[in-house]
Amino acid sequence: MQFAGIRRREACGYRITGNGEKMIMYKVRERHHRLPREYYRGQITVIFTACILKRRPFFLSNKIVDPDVEMFARVLVKNKCIAPVYCFMPEHLHVMIQGQADDSDAWQAMVDFKQRSGYWFWVNCCITRWQKDFYDHIVRKSEDLGAQVRYILENPVRRGLVKHWWEYPFLGAIGCDLGEIIDSLVCF
Repeated sequence: MQFAGIRRREACGYRITGNGEKMIMYKVRERHHRLPREYYRGQITVIFTACILKRRPFFLSNKIVDPDVEMFARVLVKNKCIAPVYCFMPEHLHVMIQGQADDSDAWQAMVDFKQRSGYWFWVNCCITRWQKDFYDHIVRKSEDLGAQVRYILENPVRRGLVKHWWEYPFLGAIGCDLGEIIDSLVCF
């Protein structure tokens, strides 16, 4: 039977709740929003944004951010990538990942980082988790790379956390020098 305005969902099984009741489980339909994986491979630049579950502030101290940067560095090397700029905001991460070889994999680098850091969160500090997915944007050759770098660096300023981006402690670069990146921009 179908009620007005309510569509029937397909049940995929049952689960027993904590109090012993039977609960119907439904299939969750997910829309694939990503480009094919091959678009993330090679010498390309991708901007990623990953959020902490329920956007709870988490990246608030070096005790949390420093191990994440170290994990990210290892994952980037494994996937033959660098991060010209990253910014750990209190409840999310912005990062630009660039492939350095034909077999680089920016998407896999991000997936590996989320998996390793999520495990580290669980073992070392708390029950904080990443949201299931992340946002990504493949930077086209026609786009202004400097504008993308500025956007990431200015996040803490727009949020009112600092007056100038260089005052924010949780941003930097991995595999290259952020100062050189900034110097190469025509106008910051």
